[in-house]
Amino acid sequence: MNGLTGEITRIDPVTRPLGGELTCPPDKSISHRSALFAAMSDGRTHIERYLVAEDTLSTLAAVEALGATVLRDDDTVVIHGVGLRGAAAPAGGGAVDVGNAGTLLRLMAGWIAGIPGLSVTLDGDASIRRRPMGRIIEPLSQMHAQLDARDGKFAPVTVTGGELSPIDYPLPMASAQVKSCVLIAGLNAEGETSVTEPIPSRDHTERMLAAAGAPLTRDGDRIAVTRAERIELGDQRVPGDPSSAAFPLAAALITPGSTVAVHEVSTNWTRAGFVHIARRMGAQIDGPVEEPGTPHTVAETTATLTATHGPLRGTTVTADEVPLAIDELPLVALLGCFAEPGEITTVTGAEELRAKETDRIAAVAEELGALGGKITPTDDGFIVEGTGGLRGGRLDSRGDHRMAMIGALAGLASRDGVEIVDMAAAAVSYPTFLDDLATITGR
Repeated sequence: MNGLTGEITRIDPVTRPLGGELTCPPDKSISHRSALFAAMSDGRTHIERYLVAEDTLSTLAAVEALGATVLRDDDTVVIHGVGLRGAAAPAGGGAVDVGNAGTLLRLMAGWIAGIPGLSVTLDGDASIRRRPMGRIIEPLSQMHAQLDARDGKFAPVTVTGGELSPIDYPLPMASAQVKSCVLIAGLNAEGETSVTEPIPSRDHTERMLAAAGAPLTRDGDRIAVTRAERIELGDQRVPGDPSSAAFPLAAALITPGSTVAVHEVSTNWTRAGFVHIARRMGAQIDGPVEEPGTPHTVAETTATLTATHGPLRGTTVTADEVPLAIDELPLVALLGCFAEPGEITTVTGAEELRAKETDRIAAVAEELGALGGKITPTDDGFIVEGTGGLRGGRLDSRGDHRMAMIGALAGLASRDGVEIVDMAAAAVSYPTFLDDLATITGR
């Protein structure tokens, strides 16, 4: 197997069950936030198990460009922060390159917006330039921040810092990135800034800010912050990424006779949506995850999850579950293909999938359909008819890391194998994916 950009990687069907143990790669969302909040802190932050991947390396380069000192030895990172209001423009006045990292762009915009006299342009790759930025421009503009975006809603985005006014912002849709952007800006605004969620989304920002001493409160779906003079993140150990763990777990679920264990997976309930959905489909996934509604002040915890193959049935995923499994919904479609013949899996309320690295609704329907799946796209999701498996063929990842990994899993469990165009895209979030695949296949 190879994984060079644009090249074809062939994954042949396995001839024996998958098995073995893996340590889950560090969480991408938490790695982004740990670096950003370390840069906003006064003093030194030591981060263990930082994810070494394209997106998160972009975050280290970005905070360094704004004046933080970054020292890295493999997955151990030490950051000397500049404080909440100490960031400086990049040397030479160039743009900060966020690469493919939408989390970085949206959260960093909230930080820059509250630093008077600072003006920074945030830009990235072709995928980032297609992703909607109006969703952060609207609340930041209400706070009297100055933002200049291409066509008013796309990167590159120039953020000019100033004195911010607090707002009470009801999120039009559940979005951890928009929520985090507004709360970060609120740390530099006079008075109380709040965000009200229509349904819960991942809460790493709230947990991390509370641990860093930020003046943050939560009352039901409303999260509020007031102006902070300083935060102090403290030393961090990044837990395993549930979105990455979902792939080897799913591989076991669709490959007969298989059992795979993944260690050090985050048990955060706002990230456990895939486990709950898969269990509802009949999947045997052993191991604890937090129950919905666990207080957001609880520190991040981890556990070992073990998946064992068995028959799968269909299920319905509704809008209130989508934010808790947004990155794993394409995997739900894959499980739906391997469900017993005639079993129907329906995903609704997931229009956000169309604004990811690619239009994942279209990609899932077209690419898995080309492998023999029966998938009907809808405006806000898809409908999958179980056929008990996939034929195989060719899957174009479209430069999307999650589509690339889905192609690899489909290849293992398909009849004929799968050729994946641009398997290298997996490096965005899971750079050791092919190595881990080799471990559980024994190849």
